[in-house]
Amino acid sequence: MRDVFIVSAVRTPVGKRNGYLREWMAPVLLGHVLDEVVKRVGVDPGIVEEVINGTVYQVGEQGFTLGRTGVFASQYPNHVPGISVNRQCGSSLTAIQLAYGLIASNTMDVIVATGCEIMSKYPIGSDMGGTLPDGRPQGTIFGEYYTKRVEGKVYNQGQAAQAIAEKWEISREDCEKFAVSSHTKAHQATVNGYFKREILPTRGLDKDGNEIVVDADETIRPDTNLEKLATLQPALGTKWITAGTSSPVTDGASAVLLMSEDKVKELNLTPLARIVANAAVGCDPVLMLTGPLYATPKVLQKAGLKMDDIDIFEVNEAFAPIPLAWVKELHAPMEKLNVNGGALALGHPVGNSGCRLSITAIYELHRRQARYALVTLCTGGAMAPATIFERV
Repeated sequence: MRDVFIVSAVRTPVGKRNGYLREWMAPVLLGHVLDEVVKRVGVDPGIVEEVINGTVYQVGEQGFTLGRTGVFASQYPNHVPGISVNRQCGSSLTAIQLAYGLIASNTMDVIVATGCEIMSKYPIGSDMGGTLPDGRPQGTIFGEYYTKRVEGKVYNQGQAAQAIAEKWEISREDCEKFAVSSHTKAHQATVNGYFKREILPTRGLDKDGNEIVVDADETIRPDTNLEKLATLQPALGTKWITAGTSSPVTDGASAVLLMSEDKVKELNLTPLARIVANAAVGCDPVLMLTGPLYATPKVLQKAGLKMDDIDIFEVNEAFAPIPLAWVKELHAPMEKLNVNGGALALGHPVGNSGCRLSITAIYELHRRQARYALVTLCTGGAMAPATIFERV
């Protein structure tokens, strides 16, 4: 197997629900980062052999094959193909993993892996429902095959997060303290310019419809505090999971350019990172969001590394109990977790998040002159991908 390197990485600022990105067409937003990721290193887009895109709600503008329509909306030539994959919240990390496999196996040399999700237009569940041509309902994903497996416990993700909190003895106060910390760290990182290298300033609309250029994530609330969070009402049919301890609905796109070592040398490029190892797991479909607890030791074993070897952990903050249970189960150091805040503050444009987390981790490795970052996300359908990156 050949070594695989990331030579360029870029993302848009995350947009809040009905925020500055609300009027972008999904293929155009994807084309925006496709162009930038090759432009940053002066690479001819014509050498890209595949675009692998992660998107969850593959309907409307995000339907057909967004990886290909994004190519049409970019400056890439027509011969560059594209494909979209869906592993729920882990979709764009899975896109990176698939790109790794194609390059490591000597099938291809140059691939762009991306994520794109405009949840302002296509919210959670927008790929379900509808009718068949004869007018009958299309049906539900939760058929008897599923309800048998979960013994009738069909939780939504918020209810799964609540059950995880109870199993790992995590309190509402624990979650709200974690949420405050996420916003505080994300705000400090923004003020200190830590995200500047990864963010592509992107035009959009303000609340009055005037065109603006945004260069920072819209979702961070630096005034978040325990007093405010304590007043929020439970959501999603839970006891105490609230909007404040859940990731917000958001929009965004990101892209990384991956190459084989031979191609890196041929083009005389300086890579940002090497992919050390990849893993993916399925987990209990009742609790559903515990995958990172099992994907982490699996990817560490494949890499021949230990928890202590990792300098930065990015564990997606879909709901506050998820990374907190991960910390408890794996005895992980909090000071290495989501060091610049996570999805509670930075948002979770679902299909985009895996790529966004990877980009943030890679640039933070360089800022700290550290060596290893581990990225993992829980997903709908009870799964989790995990990848370890090494700064080079």
